[in-house]
Amino acid sequence: MTFKENLLEGKVALVTGGRSGIGAAIANHLARLGAKVVAAGLPQPESAPKALDGGIEEIALDVCSDADVTAVLSRFERLDILVNCAGVIRRGDEHEVEVFEKVLDINLNGTMRACAGARKLLKESSGCIVNTASMLSFFGGGLVPAYSASKGGVAQLTKSLAIAYAADGIRVNAVAPGWIATPLTQALQNDEDRSKAILGRTPLGRWGTPEEVAQVATFLCTPAASFMTASIVPVDGGYLVA
Repeated sequence: MTFKENLLEGKVALVTGGRSGIGAAIANHLARLGAKVVAAGLPQPESAPKALDGGIEEIALDVCSDADVTAVLSRFERLDILVNCAGVIRRGDEHEVEVFEKVLDINLNGTMRACAGARKLLKESSGCIVNTASMLSFFGGGLVPAYSASKGGVAQLTKSLAIAYAADGIRVNAVAPGWIATPLTQALQNDEDRSKAILGRTPLGRWGTPEEVAQVATFLCTPAASFMTASIVPVDGGYLVA
């Protein structure tokens, strides 16, 4: 184990988008370190493999709904950690204005809804927020203008909220995953030419795993990161600088 056993014992965490992919990996990692974790998100298909360990509470959440966000947060008497992982990508369709708006509402506005809604609880615990940015926070993607814009927005939102929430004792950081092997990138993994190009630019020469992102997100939630706020931490095998 990378981290001390029971490092987060007594802490309470909410992970949005926590029922699959990177969000589920983060939820599992926090729970294994002793945190009480609630994984919130849209229901998964019955055919989907089970992503969460036992002992993690799963609840439904649509981050586009103010009422949903309020209802979920009202369940908490205490909250120490908020991780925002709810997100979508619609490759090739995002030049349609309606699709563009929907992607932004989920990825960017949904992050803000959760942060704003959780601020009072996190102030009481001097808690922290970890948002999910992306490599596309730093450069564009011709097929995914909405995803790129939303993740650029998440990076700037993270920096802005870090300033705004600092007086409340709340740290706000983000992870910026590169090419991670999740259902969201399955089409690219299956495309031999595209995958070859991605791995050819990645110095470590492979796809990352959700668990590798989860370890960095977890670090940002620990006392080891107590003087970190407004940081956007790449987890990309070196892709960004190659």
